Amino acid sequence: MLGATRLDVRYNRPSARGRKLFGGIVPYGQVWDPGADEATTFKASRPILFGGQPLASGTYSVWAIPDSAEWTVILSNAANVYHIPYPSGKDALRIRVRPTAGPYVETLAFDFPDANATHASLVLSWGTTRILIPIATR
Repeated sequence: MLGATRLDVRYNRPSARGRKLFGGIVPYGQVWDPGADEATTFKASRPILFGGQPLASGTYSVWAIPDSAEWTVILSNAANVYHIPYPSGKDALRIRVRPTAGPYVETLAFDFPDANATHASLVLSWGTTRILIPIATR
């Protein structure tokens, strides 16, 4: 919960299994769904700021274009889709975030490590890569 706003991330969790993740099984510079099977979804019950960009309430599929120095995170209006192909032309928003190193995580994970009435952080972790997306109420 972000104050009165409910945030929800639904995803299937692929495992690393000793593979090189980013720049390996997840190529740099190509659109990727962070999950497996059905596309990962993000839902907000009220309008929010997602990475500083206004986002209407609703459910969105989550996509990313990873790179070693910067990622593009995409929320798509095509919410109930398979993890491939990317639903081109249906973007709700795109933001850029810088990946950081963190403790090793075998199985892809999304979490909200800090949340209060007005701000939260959504963190994607896999392998030793983390990205953090700030979320705020509007």
